[in-house]
Amino acid sequence: MLKPLGDRLFVEYSAAVEKTAGGIYIPDSAKEKPQEGVVLAVGKDVEEVKAGDRVIFGKYSPDKITMDGTEYAVIKEDDVMGVIVSGKKKK
Repeated sequence: MLKPLGDRLFVEYSAAVEKTAGGIYIPDSAKEKPQEGVVLAVGKDVEEVKAGDRVIFGKYSPDKITMDGTEYAVIKEDDVMGVIVSGKKKK
């Protein structure tokens, strides 16, 4: 585990769909959608995101690191586009 400093987040990538509904495989280089992941740890200056949150961030925002064969992202809090919340809207 990595302890991020300042306003940085340590994020584990969420599994992405690798092929279309028609069975066509999509290479990583062709994917332009934002990335999604789960925050594992936050730096002391992070205010709006906490460990355990599912977040989306730009494809080119993170610094990628590999630990024990798994790729992780280190991103600044400002690069987070939003926190994914599950559940239904209240009326």
